[in-house]
Amino acid sequence: MMKRLSTIFASLFIAAVAPLAMMADDAAPAATADTEVAVENTAAAEHHEAEEDFKPKDIIFEHLGDGYGWEVPFNHHKRIPLPIIVWASDGLHVFSSSRVAHGATYRDGDIEFKIPQEGDYKGKLVEIKPDGSVEKPLDFSITKNVLAIFFTVIIVILCVMPLGKWYRQKGYVAARGFKGALEALYEFIYVSLIKATLKEQARRFAPYLLTVFMFIFVANLMGLVVVFPGGANLTGNIAITLVLALITFFITNIFGTKHYWKEILWPDVPLWLKFPLPIMPVIEIFGMFTKPAALTVRLFANMMGGHIIVISLTLIIFIFAKMGVAALSGATVVSMIFQIFMLLIDVLVSFIQAYVFTMLSTIFISLAQEHGHEEHEKHKEAAPAALSETAK
Repeated sequence: MMKRLSTIFASLFIAAVAPLAMMADDAAPAATADTEVAVENTAAAEHHEAEEDFKPKDIIFEHLGDGYGWEVPFNHHKRIPLPIIVWASDGLHVFSSSRVAHGATYRDGDIEFKIPQEGDYKGKLVEIKPDGSVEKPLDFSITKNVLAIFFTVIIVILCVMPLGKWYRQKGYVAARGFKGALEALYEFIYVSLIKATLKEQARRFAPYLLTVFMFIFVANLMGLVVVFPGGANLTGNIAITLVLALITFFITNIFGTKHYWKEILWPDVPLWLKFPLPIMPVIEIFGMFTKPAALTVRLFANMMGGHIIVISLTLIIFIFAKMGVAALSGATVVSMIFQIFMLLIDVLVSFIQAYVFTMLSTIFISLAQEHGHEEHEKHKEAAPAALSETAK
């Protein structure tokens, strides 16, 4: 802007001084024309720089992705540095992420470290060896998502432990306030979902299922908070949803009954579907792995989509800012209204996605706990005896 003003004042000065300098009559028009071209070129350059600086796609994925620092609220150019822990070709290195911020290079011994701003390793820490080769070290850094997991776990513990302490001290006296709300939530998940599905096996798997529900629910809500320690897109990271799905996968198959494995490896179908070509066993084994895949993608896609919509609504304001004050005002009002609406919807979606993940995990575990007809009869005969022993 200052360059444009200086160019305009220069043109006015030339136009005023030209007659006094007794220049030719066509000199002033020529100078003015040259100045106008310079002004237009300057304006075009500034407009081009503004367009290059504002890249909506990069802003969206930078916000949703992981990082070696945590953005300061309302100022994404500054970040709270986090510890970087890597195992490079010459051993362990520990340093602050501020040393490699904004594409800077940090030397530690004979190795240089850098976070490339473009290319195959964009946004990932790499080591530059003395011979100039670039390689990605084993990375154990405390990134934004890792720190967000710690915060989420702490919040879940702070929600659960006081309620357990209450019932150890007060017995069956109903809790009130926040503890009462948590009790109602746990009761709803346990009675209407876990116990109704798993029956007598409910107490065995309830600790995991209630924990995974609370973790996902709290992580979803923390992702909607823009102020530190919120704002991390935990469940919108497919690596995290994959780990949660794999835990359900291992619990389902490790604690599966003999009948469950028999139905997978030798299902009760006509022999020609099992031998000599194991058509049904292959289908059943394939189905074992589609279940965690469905858990992973369902949670990841729904939470990622919600965040993208909210961020896109925010960026609309900056896009319309180039069209004038009227367009900016209208876009701001419409964008804010839809953002508030989407955030309220996202609160509901946060609960629904945590509930759906828990429900599907409960169903998968219950399918692996089924007994055959003979085992079921033995279980029914053993149940009264077990109850009588318990009563004694």
